[in-house]
Amino acid sequence: MANALEIKELKKEYGSKAAVNKISFDVEEDSLFALLGVNGAGKTTTIKMLTGLANPTSGDAMIFGHSIVNEKELVKTFVNLSPQETSIAPNLSVRENLEFMAGIYGMDKEKTARKTQEMIEMFSLQEVEKDKAKTLSGGWQRKVSIAMALITEPKLLFLDEPTLGLDVLARRELWNVIEKLKKEVTIVLTTHYMEEVEALADKIAIMVSGEVKAIGTLNELIEQTGTKNLEEAFVSIAGKN
Repeated sequence: MANALEIKELKKEYGSKAAVNKISFDVEEDSLFALLGVNGAGKTTTIKMLTGLANPTSGDAMIFGHSIVNEKELVKTFVNLSPQETSIAPNLSVRENLEFMAGIYGMDKEKTARKTQEMIEMFSLQEVEKDKAKTLSGGWQRKVSIAMALITEPKLLFLDEPTLGLDVLARRELWNVIEKLKKEVTIVLTTHYMEEVEALADKIAIMVSGEVKAIGTLNELIEQTGTKNLEEAFVSIAGKN
């Protein structure tokens, strides 16, 4: 299978500190890749570089064969991010938020209407489509935020802590949505919920202090560490550093 993402010695320094220190890994097309690490491990900085929100100090990454360094503006046209902070306009309705995002990306009225309806149906937003975003629960807001990222038709979608702060039922519902998305788009996911990764990820990388310390499938990481589950494997790897 071809790679959607190839990271090559990617580094980001802030002053004398390396927030991300020469990381390298690949992500296959049509898969979900989970990036794990404690707070400050470098996950969000990595995503900022890959989505064009921060420039690497050195190294590069190829997204569908295009450089984030030399072809930054082109890469931005086929990636998108649903950030930790739900980025929706509170006084617009769900439908208006989706239409607004489509308009920002230059879609004409016909395509905007079609894609908006497609997202409403994909995320089962019919019952709240006329409601102002600020009146929605956290679970609904996260679904709208992801729908807004997906309406732009990205080939690679970054989900940064998509279920942060959600209750168990809302989290499980969003897992079902993400599972369906795997058939439509390549996904890079960051999360602190180990059961989320166990349920969704095809491959996992564990970052510690800006470096990738382990990478593999769930079973491979468990086997490498001689543990029983992902949480134990994560503690074993992250706790050594």
